[in-house]
Amino acid sequence: MAGRFSTFLKDTRAKEPVLVVSTTIGNLTIIMSSLSLDTKYATTIKPATPYNYSVPVRENGNMPDVPSHPQDP
Repeated sequence: MAGRFSTFLKDTRAKEPVLVVSTTIGNLTIIMSSLSLDTKYATTIKPATPYNYSVPVRENGNMPDVPSHPQDP
């Protein structure tokens, strides 16, 4: 099986070098992007990022239950 595969690769490289090079570059792109540090940091940061961000409420004097400052009780 390995002998037939190596023969196939040799014949293909001899007949269609552009396809072999483009396929190799495409495969290396997929492999290298999964090994990059950007992917590592993105997967690390993603769980720590909240889906919903709190929206500050503007106090207009008509909301007694909303403190005017976050530190107020």
